Amino acid sequence: MSHIIVERSFATPLREEELTAVEARMMPCLELYRVRWIRSYWSADRRRMICEYEAPDAASVKSVQREAEARFDQVWVAEVLGEP
Repeated sequence: MSHIIVERSFATPLREEELTAVEARMMPCLELYRVRWIRSYWSADRRRMICEYEAPDAASVKSVQREAEARFDQVWVAEVLGEP
């Protein structure tokens, strides 16, 4: 499995209700594509977000994002530093 990063930006601050709705749409897609969410970082102004996933490949994560109608700017494979 690979570590995949998703970068997101929002013109207006993302509201908690919007995030909850996207998460609900994403749940069945994650299982379908064998993608596991690890963690997310949300900027203090709620205009940027970085999400980390574990998945077979970046294409699987992109498919999840598109099917769940989750906005994203970039999806890329990451190498974890300091991991044994």
